[in-house]
Amino acid sequence: MLNKAKTLKGYKLDSLDGEIGKIKEFYFDDQHWAIRYLVADTGNWLTNRQVLISPQALAAVNKEEQKIAVNLTKKQIEESPSLDTDKPVSHQYEESYYKYYGWQGYWYGPYVWGQSYYPSREYTKRFGSTPEEKKWDPHLRSSLEVSGYHIHAEDGDIGHIDDFVIDDETWMIRYLIVDTQNWWEGKKVLISPQWVKQVSWRDRKVSVNLNRESIKKSPEYTEGPSLTREYEAELHHHYERKGYWSDEPVDKNHSR
Repeated sequence: MLNKAKTLKGYKLDSLDGEIGKIKEFYFDDQHWAIRYLVADTGNWLTNRQVLISPQALAAVNKEEQKIAVNLTKKQIEESPSLDTDKPVSHQYEESYYKYYGWQGYWYGPYVWGQSYYPSREYTKRFGSTPEEKKWDPHLRSSLEVSGYHIHAEDGDIGHIDDFVIDDETWMIRYLIVDTQNWWEGKKVLISPQWVKQVSWRDRKVSVNLNRESIKKSPEYTEGPSLTREYEAELHHHYERKGYWSDEPVDKNHSR
C-alpha cells in the first residue's frame, strides 16, 4: 500500500513485548530511493541516541490503528549498536547494526534488498559470508532534511518537495510530492524518483527530465484516499514512462 511519509510519522511502533515509541522520520539511500531505517521517537525510554528500525524487522502496517508491528524485543533494540542523536548514519555503523541482528546487508546483491526485492522476513544468519554479487556503498539521507529541496525541470523551477509517497511492501519511495504554489498556485504534483536526472545535495536541488508544460498538464494530484493503480497508470501514461510495477520481480518467499 502507498502511504505519505507525513501520514506514517507518528505511527506507534509495537515490539514483541510492548510499544517502543513512534515514527519520527526516515532514512533513505540516494541510489534506490528505498527507506533503510525508521527513526523512532522513544520518549524517555532511550535518550541521547537514535533508535533505528530496519524494514527487515517490520511485520504489518495497521492503518486503522496507526501502528506498525516490529519483530524485535525491547531488549534487542536496547542492546543494539548505539548511535548518537547528532551523528550521521555511517556505513561502518550499518555493518555493526546488521551484524548484531545477524542479517545479510542490503548492499549485497542484485535487488533493492540485496537478495530480494522485498525486505527479508526470515532473518537468515548469513552475515559474514562473501556474496558473489557486487557490493555498493549506500549514502543515507534524512526525509526531514530533503523535504523542502527545490525541484528543477528542464526549463525552470517548479516547486519544492513537500512529502514522499512510500510503498510499505518494498519500502521504496515511489513519488515525491511537489508543492508548486510559487509557480502554479493551489496544485501539487507527483514526480517519480525514476524521473530524477540529478540531485545536488549541496545546493538542495533535484533536477528532473521533464518540462514545465508537461508537468502542468499531468493528472491532478489531490491529497485524500490512497493512490490507486489506475491513477498511477494514468500518470505514467501521461509522461510516456513505464510503470515501476512492470519490472518488479516476484518474490515467492515474501510474506507479512
